[in-house]
Amino acid sequence: MTHIKVSDELIKFIEKCPSMFHTVRTISEELNEAGYTYLKEGQSWNIEKGGKYYTTRNGSSLIAFQIGSTRGDYHFQLSAAHSDSPTFKLKTVPETEGQGGYLKLNVEGYGGMIDSSWLDRPLTIAGRVMVQEGDQIESRLVHIDKDLLIIPNVCIHFNRKINDGYTYNRQVDLCPLFSAGELTKGDFDKLIAEACGIENAQDAKKEPMPGGAPAAETTRILGKDLFLVNRQRGVVWGAEAEFVSSPRLDDLQCAFASLKGFLAAENNRAVNVYCVFDNEEVGSNTKQGAMSTFLYDTLQRINIGLGKTAEDYYSAVARSFLVSCDNAHAVHPNHPELSDKDNAPYMNKGIVIKENANQKYTTDAVSRAAFTAICNKAGVPVQTFANRSDIAGGSTLGNLSNTQVSLNAVDIGLPQLAMHSSFETAGSRDTEYAIRALKAFFETDIEIGEGGIRLLTKEVQDGIEIG
Repeated sequence: MTHIKVSDELIKFIEKCPSMFHTVRTISEELNEAGYTYLKEGQSWNIEKGGKYYTTRNGSSLIAFQIGSTRGDYHFQLSAAHSDSPTFKLKTVPETEGQGGYLKLNVEGYGGMIDSSWLDRPLTIAGRVMVQEGDQIESRLVHIDKDLLIIPNVCIHFNRKINDGYTYNRQVDLCPLFSAGELTKGDFDKLIAEACGIENAQDAKKEPMPGGAPAAETTRILGKDLFLVNRQRGVVWGAEAEFVSSPRLDDLQCAFASLKGFLAAENNRAVNVYCVFDNEEVGSNTKQGAMSTFLYDTLQRINIGLGKTAEDYYSAVARSFLVSCDNAHAVHPNHPELSDKDNAPYMNKGIVIKENANQKYTTDAVSRAAFTAICNKAGVPVQTFANRSDIAGGSTLGNLSNTQVSLNAVDIGLPQLAMHSSFETAGSRDTEYAIRALKAFFETDIEIGEGGIRLLTKEVQDGIEIG
């Protein structure tokens, strides 16, 4: 069945993406295979009509774009997802010793994870390491593919009230166990060095040369961005294979689906743009987050590369449309009372359009109408999400990126359970729905005017008027 095949592909994609840095590398590899040209931010760009390109920032955010070829004016049609997920980040000095020879790792929270979901399961480490070779410093990705760590719960005999509700102290309760005495301080750094391909496993120092010559530079590690990774493999499950469960479904499910839709689509009348931003889980206010200048800078450079003026850019943005893709809360089977009963999505019943009166989401009547019409044309079911009025919700990419590039936008997602757990669950059919919806979006030329919106499919004569 197609949806099971797509879910299997999603799981394989997620397995290649244990950190935001690996996610960008994995997406870059797919873009390379599809004929996209990599443009470095620090160099001049040479772009042409009909071309396919991508650029990255910090190795953890990526923007790809296809340039249409059939008309002089243009606009942007964009999707945005995020590359990061809630987890624990290792501190600069990661090793901490305990009684009896225990060696633990010192971590701090990254994002709003469900702490208890990280205990009593095999974990490992992934991220990037900055390595010096002579006068060069380079980034190397690390993913230790073995069961390396575990965060043990206190047994119920020592904590009789653990099932009455327990607040975990991240400095005390959530330190991963690395060794019971076989290893000592410094061995973790050796492990990371070996994973980086460094023969001398310790941070090397300058060694004096014979005869008083200047000290020789040797390979050493100067910096690390390393995170805990849940080793549990994703699965498609249920008597009818209804569910997919995996680490990091939020938001790699949307990153995957929007990538597949983007790559499968053609639109000669627009510039299609695929974005994956880092740091959504910690507010996006970084140099590579949705609130950064990354999107603005990229769109400006596209405009310049096409020989357009500043006036052309502002006109193009005013006619542009963004689909912000970040997963949504499905109705919980044991706690339906937590959802608004009339505006709540269910797994396997289609794309979720999210809205919020306080503008935590970008959706309004105009963007809802446009995206719903596109989904209807593609045969993709659409659902609605709004929080209960007495429960505060979060925000996501769309309204944050709009602080830099203001355009028409809709917030969508795929319904899932246990968001921000180390192991999340979604419907196995919804990824396929999202791919079809995003493909239809990128293939539909959206003309936004004062009186409404005109949606033009690949066959321009199939216009739909709204407004």
